[in-house]
Amino acid sequence: MVGQGGPASAEESVYGEETTGKGVVRISAVAALAGFLFGYDSAVINGAVSAVQKAFNADAASLGFAVASALLGAAAGALSAGRIADHFGRLTVMRIAAVLFLISAIGTGFAPNLWVLVIFRIIGGLGVGMASVIAPAYIAEISPAKIRGRLGSLQQLAIVIGIFISLLVDFLLALGAGGSGEPFWFGLAAWRWMFLMMAIPAIIYGVLSLTIPESPRFLIAEHRIDEAKVILTKLLGGTQANIDATIERIRKTMERETEPSWRDLKTPEGKIAGIVWAGLLLSIFQQFVGINVIFYYSNILWEAVGFTEEQAFVTTVISATINVLTTFIAIATVDRFGRKPLLLIGSVGMAITLATMAIIFGTANVVNGAPDLQGAQGPIALIAANVYVIAFGMSWGPIVWVLLGEMFPNRMRAAALSLAAGGQWVANWIITVTFPGLKDISLALAYG
Repeated sequence: MVGQGGPASAEESVYGEETTGKGVVRISAVAALAGFLFGYDSAVINGAVSAVQKAFNADAASLGFAVASALLGAAAGALSAGRIADHFGRLTVMRIAAVLFLISAIGTGFAPNLWVLVIFRIIGGLGVGMASVIAPAYIAEISPAKIRGRLGSLQQLAIVIGIFISLLVDFLLALGAGGSGEPFWFGLAAWRWMFLMMAIPAIIYGVLSLTIPESPRFLIAEHRIDEAKVILTKLLGGTQANIDATIERIRKTMERETEPSWRDLKTPEGKIAGIVWAGLLLSIFQQFVGINVIFYYSNILWEAVGFTEEQAFVTTVISATINVLTTFIAIATVDRFGRKPLLLIGSVGMAITLATMAIIFGTANVVNGAPDLQGAQGPIALIAANVYVIAFGMSWGPIVWVLLGEMFPNRMRAAALSLAAGGQWVANWIITVTFPGLKDISLALAYG
């Protein structure tokens, strides 16, 4: 993705087809921890949003902006990650992301007002954006072709586990304090500890990034051939002749006359290449299906239809658990059935379940300005929401990340994936910042 050659596509693997890739699984898992922080940072606001609104007396517009502010930083981080990785290496980007996460955790945890919280959410967003680009890029660059889809799916698995752990921690802190806005350890409100706890995975990620090797493709692009040989020997084994042949294959895939730039997105006729639009639209629609409404706002959503705060937390944790489990379906099937069939199946499932929720909330009685679900309406809405998570978790969630890591030609990969990731975060921001207002108008409108 990033770098002069970008990640190896199926025909460009740095490994021969006979390679099992056993040595890269642990390395890929460490790299995918970026996705864990990505998911944790994205979802931590869910448990805190109601308490933040009360603590800072925020209106719907300010609250929506505060929740979505991290996404502005994420878009900037995604657009800048490729260039930083090209010049300083993939590991450098991982470590910068870890530091940004740590700063964000401390800053948001101690924020004295809403706008200081927004600033540190944006800083955390920069780390999220960098992580969203560098993890699939690095994994694709070191993965054998035959298992690249499964290893690429580790990014989404790490994201959904991060979401699950974040929501679980939020729930336990709120339960221990007696409410997300109640004081807990050292007199700090539980919602502040929700942000502060993010420091732990940030430190773990930063430390573990010191234990994995730099991408051989980056080292070869920097003419650090001896270092690349050492890493490839550890990963592949084999004879020196095989290692030399592998290095020559990598070098040939990276031959180009100019440095990566946005101009690479154009065809010789001067038009934006069709594959660029395809990647950008895949990224945008992954967010426009509305998945992050579930993970950013599900607590206040379920409270709005009569759940207690504790019931809303439990429901949200259940949804996050389902999201983790269904991601395993994608990992098990992506290299067997292909990317497109899973996307189509997921699209049908999400369309049906969103329509179901729109109908239920649209036909529910309104009491004190909020829908009052009667009889079977509540259980059906709950089931539909979780089936929706299943449909997303087995399809658009992981598959889009796999596609973005492998779909672009060498000459444009650096710019194209940065653009696609940036577009994804902008789309996420639009959804997130508009949902509180849409919810106040009508939940049926939002789901519709």
